[in-house]
Amino acid sequence: MDFAEPEEHGALRMAVAGIAAKFGPRYYAERAAARRPCTELWQALGDAGFIGVNIPEEYGGGGGGLTELALVCEEIAAAGTPLLLLLVSAAISAEMISDFGTEEQRGAWLPGLASGAVKMVFAITEPDAGSNTLRISTTARQDGADWILHGTKYYISGVDEAEALLVVARTGQDERGARLSLFIVPTDAPGLDKHLLPVDLLLPERQFTLHFDGVRVGPGALVGEEGEGFRQVFHGLNPERITGAALGVGIARYALGAAARYASERKVWAEPIGAHQGVSHPLAKAKIETELAALMIRRAAWQHDHGQPAGESSNMAKYAAAEAAIAAVDAAIQVHGGNGLASEYGLMPYWGLARLLRIAPVNREMILNYVAQHSLGLPRSY
Repeated sequence: MDFAEPEEHGALRMAVAGIAAKFGPRYYAERAAARRPCTELWQALGDAGFIGVNIPEEYGGGGGGLTELALVCEEIAAAGTPLLLLLVSAAISAEMISDFGTEEQRGAWLPGLASGAVKMVFAITEPDAGSNTLRISTTARQDGADWILHGTKYYISGVDEAEALLVVARTGQDERGARLSLFIVPTDAPGLDKHLLPVDLLLPERQFTLHFDGVRVGPGALVGEEGEGFRQVFHGLNPERITGAALGVGIARYALGAAARYASERKVWAEPIGAHQGVSHPLAKAKIETELAALMIRRAAWQHDHGQPAGESSNMAKYAAAEAAIAAVDAAIQVHGGNGLASEYGLMPYWGLARLLRIAPVNREMILNYVAQHSLGLPRSY
């Protein structure tokens, strides 16, 4: 195993970091406080080819894989400008359309997703289903050649920024429970009601409740085969977990950098506060946890890109990165003392996002269930 990062990956990191640095944490904090999208940063990354770095070249993408997209996610977060919609638009939607979509769907959607001109968000979560995907109640029934959708989705990110939704719906029943299928639904489709879901997190991306009341889509909206949605969803969730983990590692890097600078400059007595172990050790511990999470992300992304099973490593990477991000931001806030809560130092938006990553895209308890059952062979607990 070669741990040296390829030269092209180093160049990718530098290029992405250079673009994100032109915007920086103040830009992100202001957008988060106003709940306004980071449109200019998104488009700058898209113009440079980094939004679609994992999309095949024949559709305008960079021809890379999840490894490259994870690097993009990590570097923008490390510059203080994490973009949550990369997880659902570039990682989930683009990957699933690339892998399971028809040639018509690829041609219609992938070029826009690659350039950043189009966003597609993922709609799976429901109020009464939670982590039990087979319990979702949103339905899609055939009416001639068309499909008609009814149901409710909950905590769907970035609907106001997106041109389309990738919707998971029930299309029947089998021995396991619901037969699931995926549909591309325009966000302006008649019968689709969008309601802002207020949350107290400081994020540029807003959350929505969606009601599908007889939303009609054509036969070209079905992604892949009817009833194959469960397999498709779990193939698509690994990229979301890997890129979510990369975002967490980037947040941790940003927080640790800010904390180390402050602790090196701040003097209360004779020496900088960073000379005291009570300050330095939590930062050092978070640094170790961040580097370990980064290694697991590299493994998970490599496995996914090489067609190997990546469920275990993706879950472990996401768990480790969320914990590292929370530890790093919390330690950074503590190092800053009261200044850790001040808008001038801008740490609180990152604490909220780090805390969110412990819950979504999959909560840590379900990851522990997965590892207990699949890695250790323990009896299933749910």
